[in-house]
Amino acid sequence: MNSPLADRLRPQTLDDIAGQHHLLDKNKPLRNIIESGNIPNMVFYGPSGVGKTTLASIIAKQTNRTLRKLNGTTASTADIRSIVSELSGFSGVNGILLYLDEIQYFNKKQQQTLLEFIENGSITLIASTTENPYFYVYSAILSRSTVFEFKSVDKSDVVKAVSRAVETLQKETNEEIILSEKAVEHIAYACGGDVRKAINAVELSVLSTPLADRKREVTLDTVTQLTQKSAVKYDREGDEHYDLLSAFQKSMRGSDPNAAIHYLARILAADDLPSACRRLMVCACEDVGLANPQIIPIVKAAVDTALMVGLPEARIPLADAVILVAQSPKSNSAYNAINKAMADVQAGKGGGFPRQLQNKHYDGADAAVKGQFYLYPHDYPNHWTEQQYLPDSLVGMVYYEPGSNKNEQAYKAYWDKIKNHS
Repeated sequence: MNSPLADRLRPQTLDDIAGQHHLLDKNKPLRNIIESGNIPNMVFYGPSGVGKTTLASIIAKQTNRTLRKLNGTTASTADIRSIVSELSGFSGVNGILLYLDEIQYFNKKQQQTLLEFIENGSITLIASTTENPYFYVYSAILSRSTVFEFKSVDKSDVVKAVSRAVETLQKETNEEIILSEKAVEHIAYACGGDVRKAINAVELSVLSTPLADRKREVTLDTVTQLTQKSAVKYDREGDEHYDLLSAFQKSMRGSDPNAAIHYLARILAADDLPSACRRLMVCACEDVGLANPQIIPIVKAAVDTALMVGLPEARIPLADAVILVAQSPKSNSAYNAINKAMADVQAGKGGGFPRQLQNKHYDGADAAVKGQFYLYPHDYPNHWTEQQYLPDSLVGMVYYEPGSNKNEQAYKAYWDKIKNHS
């Protein structure tokens, strides 16, 4: 009983894992892959305490591979080479499964080192990260891996894990442990979908409760005190990490500075400074945009200041920027324009270029009409003259529709006057 209760209760089969029904229920993609025995290189992406490490252990056991674990915060290239050297020994007979936790802390060179060892399949890589892998994992690793997103465990699944923890402690100690329904539910929401944290909270709550007549009656007050720090990350209805970030951005978009500041406070109370900065920058560009384009460098400066000084002082420049974004006029015209253009590009529309826009000055001998014919706008009145810019197949396509705000309407009026009187 020296190891933490969460380790003693670590699931041994796929069916024991709490949550992740979208990946591990019968006939779900990841479960089918595991049961096939043909394990590809994978990246597990999601919050802490939701089963990523546990699942890697189960995969190694079910496929009879030797499991080796490294952590990106402490491991080196030499550690990787040491594991590779095992391939020629007994432990490498059925292949080695390398579980690399926190891969986002590996630099590009370290991640590149992995490539030469996972290409031939003798080492299977399962990397895990709490950060978006498309931002933090080297593209060559991603192209050779399948990404699976793990989610915070639902409250109902956490409640089952808490009940199991209580039953286990009763058997181990031969004591009666009473945990009220309200106390169980409090642990379930306060852990924020982190099963390991919930189980550890149960163990701490029991240890903090005096024994009387071989009975420990854990009070709600005891549970509340021990989970107080965790609870600030989530509200009473059990909002998850991404719900909080969504509420933050939608409140700024909806021009409600009071709600926006409230959600900022909750994000910062959870020590999630990077997410607050990222959402703030996105909102300035996506939701304010051309209605007040000067806001973008202002918000960027506030974010840079916040990251430079760190918490708790970071809250001050971020509060300035959040209120500014919430109070600014809004326009998503540029956001809509790029989305529409990206959709056309992804659909294969608009290949090629008008001849006058190409970066060449010599036409081949087979060209029916020779000459670039580019008209230099600065040679004409008002620095504009009419000529074709879009590819032939997209002539007449309109991506940008000016917003109704004063800023964009002023630009529209300016260009309508010039283009209609030229």
